[in-house]
Amino acid sequence: MAPIGMEPATSPGSLRGFCWSVEQPLERGGGTVFIRPIGFLSHTTAASAVEAGTARWLAGGPLAFALVEVIVRQPDGRIDRVSGPLAEIADWAPAAGWLDALSRPRQPFAGLALNRPAIMGVVNVTPDSFSDGGDFFDPASAIAQGTALLEAGADILDVGGESTRPGADPVSPEEEIRRVVPAVRHFAGRGALVSIDTRHAAVMVTALEAGAAIVNDISGLTGDPESLDVAVRSAAPVILMHLRGEPRTMQQAPEYADVATDVYAYLAARVAACLDAGVRLENLCIDPGIGFGKTVVHNLELLRHTALFHGIGVPLLIGLSRKGFIGALSRREPPKDRLAGSLAGALASMGQGAQIVRVHDVAETYQARALWMALEGM
Repeated sequence: MAPIGMEPATSPGSLRGFCWSVEQPLERGGGTVFIRPIGFLSHTTAASAVEAGTARWLAGGPLAFALVEVIVRQPDGRIDRVSGPLAEIADWAPAAGWLDALSRPRQPFAGLALNRPAIMGVVNVTPDSFSDGGDFFDPASAIAQGTALLEAGADILDVGGESTRPGADPVSPEEEIRRVVPAVRHFAGRGALVSIDTRHAAVMVTALEAGAAIVNDISGLTGDPESLDVAVRSAAPVILMHLRGEPRTMQQAPEYADVATDVYAYLAARVAACLDAGVRLENLCIDPGIGFGKTVVHNLELLRHTALFHGIGVPLLIGLSRKGFIGALSRREPPKDRLAGSLAGALASMGQGAQIVRVHDVAETYQARALWMALEGM
C-alpha cells in the first residue's frame, strides 16, 4: 500500500522497506510513529499463529493480530500509512515499545477480569439525557432501571446526574450529588460494581464515599482542577475520555488533522499525566469519546481504528450506544430506535479487542456478546 499523499517510498506492499526508510528521519525528530493492529485472528487459528511467531496476542488475548499498519505523522503534516505482516517489523526498533503495549495482558480493572468484553449499563438520573429523556430521573425509577440492567447481565453500572448531550447546560455539583447518591449507595450496598459518571471533583468524592468504585470522567480529569488529586488520593480506577470542547459547544464544526492519531495523542498524554501524578497504571482505562466533539466521519474513523488505542497499554472502553451518528447513517431514527446500530457498533468494537462496551440495552448486548464469543471460540 502506498503512503497517502506521496509516491511509494519502497516497493508496493513492502512494509519492512518503508520502516527502514523512515528510521533515520525519525531519529532526527522527523515524525511520530503509530502502529495499528489489523488482520485479527481468534480461536485455534490465533493460538497457532502466536505459537508460530506470525502473530501476537492483542492485549493478552483472546484475539490475536497478524498484520499491522504503520502510520507516520510527518512534521509537515503529511501522514504516511503502510501495512503488512507483523513479522516485517518484529526487529524494527521504533516498534518495540508499541508491540509490547499492544500485546501485554491487561490487569483486572476495578477487580473485573477482562478476559471477555465487559458490559457497562447506563443509568441516567437526569431530566434531559439524549437517550431516555428523563425516564429515570427520580431515585425510585433510577434504582428500578439499574436493577433491571444488573439482572440483564451488566458487569458495571454507570450512574450519571448531568446530561452531556450536545448543547446541554451544565449542572451544579450540588444538584448532581442530590441526583446520583441514592442510586450509587443502593447499588454499592447490593455489591454491584458502580462507576460515577461525572466531571466534578466534589461529585467524585461524594459518590466514592457512597460506594462507587470507578470514576468515569468525560473530561479526562481536566474539567475540574481538583479531579486529578481526587484520583490520586482515592486510588479509585478512572476512565479517561476524550472530549473536544465542552458539551454545549462540542458539536460546533469540530476539526482534526487526523482524528485517530489526534485522539490517541491526547489520551496518551492524559495517561502520562495521571501516572506522573501518582495514579497506578492498573487504575486507568481510556475512552476515545465517540460522539463527543466528532462528526459522523470522525466517529467512523475512530471505530475503524479501535485497535490502535491498545498501544496506550490500558483497558479500552467504547461507548457508542444510541449515539446520533447511528441515526445519521440510517433513517434518522430517534435514540430508542437505534438498537440495531448500537449492537453492530458494539460487536465491531469487541472484534478489535475493546474490553468494555458502555450501553443502554444490556439484555440485547449480552445476547449479542454471547453469540460473538461462541463464534470466536471463547
